[in-house]
Amino acid sequence: MIKKLLLILLALLGILVLVIAGLFAFASTKPDDFQVSRSTTIAAPAPVVFEQVNNLKKWNDWSPWAKRDPNIKLTYTGPEAGKDATYAWTGNHEVGKGQMTITNSVPNEKVEFRLEFLEPFAATNTAAFNFAAEGDKTKVTWTMAGKNNLVGKVMCTIMDMDKMIGGDFEAGLSSMKAIAEKEAASAPASSAPVAPTTPAPEAAPAPAPAPNS
Repeated sequence: MIKKLLLILLALLGILVLVIAGLFAFASTKPDDFQVSRSTTIAAPAPVVFEQVNNLKKWNDWSPWAKRDPNIKLTYTGPEAGKDATYAWTGNHEVGKGQMTITNSVPNEKVEFRLEFLEPFAATNTAAFNFAAEGDKTKVTWTMAGKNNLVGKVMCTIMDMDKMIGGDFEAGLSSMKAIAEKEAASAPASSAPVAPTTPAPEAAPAPAPAPNS
């Protein structure tokens, strides 16, 4: 009886090993790099939208991950906004632990980041927001890219990473859109940029009267 149970256990163990080996073999065929990108158009001028991203202290208002842990601990170092501004977080199992640093910032055009994830798994990725004016609106594109290590490749075999991360991006952009549009709508008209006017040319002086002959 015991011998029979041992044989069954060994058979199950062998099947499990084969399944795991097959999973890793299939995972190894996945791309070495990944990229996730989402866009939205916001009815607000580029400076208003740009500030939502470039100023890291505004992230907590629209970030999809902040909503998953109301008790998330945030630490800011460096400048409040722009290049070298850093935002570190420590949260629950859903948000983990890590930090992001602005590596490049071009006013009203783009903000680029380095993302360092520490928990629940270690990874370093890059992210960027690009802003494009479309009349009185702004198109925002949020992109994250990085290397697919073996763990990442295995995860890609059991879940749709583009859909999962892309869903977070869509939620974040939707919140940002609501905040930026509300801010733009409440801004006084006098604060809107005014196009410079070209002064009218001075009238030429009237010709002197001809002398009497």
